[in-house]
Amino acid sequence: MRVMLEHALLADIRTARPDLRLETAEDRTRDYQRDETDFIPYGQPLAVAFPTSTEDVSAVVRACAAHKVPVVARGGGSGLSGGANAMDGWVVLATEGMNRILEIDAANLVVVTQPGVITANLEAAVEAEGLMYPPDPASHELSFIGGNIAENAGGLRCVKYGVTRDYVLGLEVVLADGEVIRVGGRNVKDVMGYDLTRLMVGSEGTLGIITEATLKLRPKPAPKTTLLAFFPSVGHAGDAVSRITAAGVTPVTLEMLDRNIIDAVENALHLGLDPAAGAMLMIESDAGGELAEGELDTAAAACERAGATSLDRATNPDEADAMREARRKAHWALKELGQARTEDVSVPRSRVSEFVEAVARISREHDMMIGVFGHAGDGNFHPAYVTGHDDPRAEERTDAVRADLYSAVLELGGTITGEHGTGLTKRDFLEQQYGPRGVAAMRAIKSALDPDGILNPGKLLPD
Repeated sequence: MRVMLEHALLADIRTARPDLRLETAEDRTRDYQRDETDFIPYGQPLAVAFPTSTEDVSAVVRACAAHKVPVVARGGGSGLSGGANAMDGWVVLATEGMNRILEIDAANLVVVTQPGVITANLEAAVEAEGLMYPPDPASHELSFIGGNIAENAGGLRCVKYGVTRDYVLGLEVVLADGEVIRVGGRNVKDVMGYDLTRLMVGSEGTLGIITEATLKLRPKPAPKTTLLAFFPSVGHAGDAVSRITAAGVTPVTLEMLDRNIIDAVENALHLGLDPAAGAMLMIESDAGGELAEGELDTAAAACERAGATSLDRATNPDEADAMREARRKAHWALKELGQARTEDVSVPRSRVSEFVEAVARISREHDMMIGVFGHAGDGNFHPAYVTGHDDPRAEERTDAVRADLYSAVLELGGTITGEHGTGLTKRDFLEQQYGPRGVAAMRAIKSALDPDGILNPGKLLPD
């Protein structure tokens, strides 16, 4: 009976869209089963479809709805929450063929794009027009715009410019029955009805599948000026973050790396980072000219008062790029040390030092290396649990550490996911943060838009 159902579904898709690429062999679907998250279940999909148009997506979803077969959209696969993981018998919509930038509208400061455009490619295209798309996730060379929207991705520039949600003006979305709707548009101000655009952002493909996005742009700022500050400990670096904020400086980038991350990055990239430092801050300004120099002077003074052991300013763009690379490659550098699972939590900026102390305590209590890096300027950190490559208890030990970390973060008034999404990794903690009534409200929204539960089931909401 199962075989007959599967064949009927695939036949319906091929009848509706005969030119659509549809792969079913395991060796051709293996790379589309999961994202970058370790210790998270995934399965063998029934098929991977490669749409190139909204019509393709609509036809696949309509067929899946008719046969009650789950469907999950997948972008670049760089996610860290298991949000795009497929299970046995699912259909995967791989959006890599929906990779066209449809319009750059400089007059209205917007870009219209399909979801399969790589983030860095979109950045480069609008920069060539003298514009900027501010969201800047560390995975920008791999991640797709659609995935960034589905996860409400952040990145290095969020402290000054905000997250993906702040730049989504309009969306085209395929609903659970295959129907297509448009929400939002090109207007800077629009308060008509419920804000369905923002509802879709961060919904991880559980409410609809994004097929087109209208994104807000900004004029391209001046080239960034970069400062590295090294400290004897993460506590000193946390104090510097508070002092920089109190001084009224809003850098475009304010990133932190602890000793474990510095060592991992230096071993991988040989950038000449201070091997004796307990922590490092990367501080950047895009204010331009004297304003930028003034911001970095103020930040440098704040760092010195917080106990910085050395300060290093980039003297040219290549040197600045090398400094930035140290932060972008932190997650991948840790994987050279063992099994690394990168977390994503946020706390109020005023409580950064308390958060750092909590991480150190949890690391000692569980006898586990926890590297800390992230967007210190907006309180969003990525603690990384590292266990031995051959540790048979790695998953069990990591889960115990993570539970303690989440409790500590919530006690500090924080959130257990700042930009990586909820996916499979965080769904069972949703009620801990929002309570039963909050989760019930989310379930009601899901039921209204996807009554048969075919859109990426089991993600975001607990079972």
